[in-house]
Amino acid sequence: MTNQTNDKTGQDDAIDFGYEQVPRGEKQKRVGAVFDSVAGKYDLMNDLMSFGIHRLWKHFTIQLSAVRPGERVLDLAGGTGDLSAAMSKRVGADGLVVLSDINAAMLGRGRARLADRGVAGNLSCAQINAEALPFADGSFDCVTIGFGLRNVTDKQAALAEMHRVLTPGGRALILEFSKPQVPGLSRLYDAYSFNVLPRLGKIVADDEDSYRYLAESIRMHPDQDTLAGMMAQAGFARCGYYNLTGGVVAVHRGYRV
Repeated sequence: MTNQTNDKTGQDDAIDFGYEQVPRGEKQKRVGAVFDSVAGKYDLMNDLMSFGIHRLWKHFTIQLSAVRPGERVLDLAGGTGDLSAAMSKRVGADGLVVLSDINAAMLGRGRARLADRGVAGNLSCAQINAEALPFADGSFDCVTIGFGLRNVTDKQAALAEMHRVLTPGGRALILEFSKPQVPGLSRLYDAYSFNVLPRLGKIVADDEDSYRYLAESIRMHPDQDTLAGMMAQAGFARCGYYNLTGGVVAVHRGYRV
């Protein structure tokens, strides 16, 4: 884990892809290839990797969002739609949820999964880049991004866009892997991440490299305090976070005033 980021636009021509440094323009393509590969086994691997605990993390995020009937929600990097499905129930017939992802394979998987679950009417899907949202200022009451921010090339730009599309009083929630806070947990977490996860990926998804990237991308993601500071820099007020599972995961929340 690091509290440093390499997301500044301008002269920097390299950025992290896991532990590897790649040309800035190449990261999106390589992340896309990862998710093209894992989309078919994404939900199964989530359950196996987290022992099902990811469902509790998402439930906490949904509760923290305090989404109400009639509100408009943008779910960035929404993948197979867990957050969108729950938000759809909360906003009701008069509300709207936009399930979005930059990756077509993941978005297609999410659309099909939500259709199978009978989620329709107040939900739409959009393939979009979180760094350049195609929505007007103040379009949404709530923006969420679950386990997706670490894969964004320019995180600061994405945070600024999240802030821009929120209504005054709207809130953003970022559910992401973070830095363990319990003494001794980091060592166990590293052993699991770099030994078990790639092997599990090879056995279940026939893709060891993508799950090694997963472990590396988590370590390169900003820690809790750094991400809170980045949110404040993007214009969010009342920025704070909640550590879950000893800090393995954190939920950050900020408001547009």
